[in-house]
Amino acid sequence: MSHGDRLVRPLAIGDAPALHAAVRASIASLSHWFPWAHPDYAPSDAEARIAHCTAARARGEEFAFGVFGIDGELQGCVGLNQVNRAHRSANLGYWIGEAHRGRGIATDAARQVAATGFGELGLVRIEIVTLPGNAASQRVAEKLGATREGEFRNRLVVRGEPVDAVVFSLVPRDLERA
Repeated sequence: MSHGDRLVRPLAIGDAPALHAAVRASIASLSHWFPWAHPDYAPSDAEARIAHCTAARARGEEFAFGVFGIDGELQGCVGLNQVNRAHRSANLGYWIGEAHRGRGIATDAARQVAATGFGELGLVRIEIVTLPGNAASQRVAEKLGATREGEFRNRLVVRGEPVDAVVFSLVPRDLERA
């Protein structure tokens, strides 16, 4: 999927060095929201993540994509996970490296992946679940045209502890209106 000056495509094992570099460059902010982005994030962590994503894609369980700039630099990642085939739903997650934030990259990439979910995967509902303090992720959800459904108690488990989360929903017609 290409749009303007960026390419959104599945991560491949050859992307591990770029993934490692992107995570390390933004470790301070990413680690606040994502437990996997720990201070000791190593090349082997990036390799393991891509191997997991590749296997999960083959099983139809997760669909992770890298967001690459025109220069080939990995700017962030976006993906669909927690795919529920019975209810034709999934969760949409995204992160963009610190150096690339504030330019609409997350919104653009998330829109492309959501459209793929609705089109190719036949989804009818995509949820975006954020921690209450993650205003940037909530702005992306709003720009996509998602509906804020509320704050749900103990919706996520972060670092072993249940925490509340803000849940947005996206249905196919939302993308058409946004």
